[in-house]
Amino acid sequence: MAAVARWWRAGLPGLLVLLLLRGARAEQTEEHLKREHSLTKPYQGVGSSSSSLWDLMGNAMVTTQYVRLTPDMQSKQGAVWNRVPCYLRDWEMQVHFKIHGQGKKNLNGDGFAIWYTKDRMQPGPVFGSKDHFLGLGVFVDTYPNEEKQQEAQKRRYAPGNQRVFPYISAMVNNGSLTYDHDRDGRPTELGGCTAMVRNLNHDTFLVIRYVKRRLTIMIDIDGKHEWRDCIDMPGVHLPRGYFFGTSSVTGDLSDNHDIISLKLYQLTVERSPEEEKRDKEVFLPVVDNMKLPGVEAPLEPMSGLALFLIVFFSLVALVFAIVIGVIVYNKWQEQSRKRFY
Repeated sequence: MAAVARWWRAGLPGLLVLLLLRGARAEQTEEHLKREHSLTKPYQGVGSSSSSLWDLMGNAMVTTQYVRLTPDMQSKQGAVWNRVPCYLRDWEMQVHFKIHGQGKKNLNGDGFAIWYTKDRMQPGPVFGSKDHFLGLGVFVDTYPNEEKQQEAQKRRYAPGNQRVFPYISAMVNNGSLTYDHDRDGRPTELGGCTAMVRNLNHDTFLVIRYVKRRLTIMIDIDGKHEWRDCIDMPGVHLPRGYFFGTSSVTGDLSDNHDIISLKLYQLTVERSPEEEKRDKEVFLPVVDNMKLPGVEAPLEPMSGLALFLIVFFSLVALVFAIVIGVIVYNKWQEQSRKRFY
């Protein structure tokens, strides 16, 4: 019996740990690949078949190994867009990409963008897509425009303001914002991180996760198969029914911008009744506690006491005005009668 007791005491902590681990796994988010929103090899029919789920735009081209948004040539622009709107509430987009070219550091450009927006297939100045978009843009920016302008003006950044490129940032737009290309999107970015992603011999990945109105962006660019945090922003409200896409543009500087795969996963997560109540359908992209130009902050509702006092004093003022009006009218009538008699 003593031996049994010793075994039980020794095994109990391990058993508790095992149960806790099983419980943690049970609470993990479930993932389901959504093929209608995913772009993977062998890219059958992409851009050439009416049955394809993806459209090509501009100079984008398909090979057996990747979809090249732009070649390493000047003044090229390309994109690939999903034809099917996404109505998932919680999702994760995994992007397998490669950026490479002949240009040396800071003599290459300009990067590419991943989109979740209302409009699709509309070329423009923001990494090859339209400005004033509705939705989310995630930018892998490889050229420091603002830094070069500062150098040209022989000015220096304030301490802590300089960013190291390539740089990943994110922006939520309600349709009224302009992406400031000259400042690399700094005025409207939700956050960002440095990501040395050019001319690497190993695979590079970026993941965009949207769960319970929380936007998280992570990167795996070191060849270690480990995710590293980049952006974590709560209170991001994105409407459903938008489109996924990715685009790129080159100017005087260039790079090959290759998309190897886009894999969208539906995430199944549990919500409490309070979370369900808060997680209402939205119709305009917005970020909590972040002032976006063109969107007026909603007025806080008045309390019952404040409303009562406003109505009460308004009535008092109205009665007072009526009484004064009656008195003035009676005096005017008296003066009129005196003039006649």
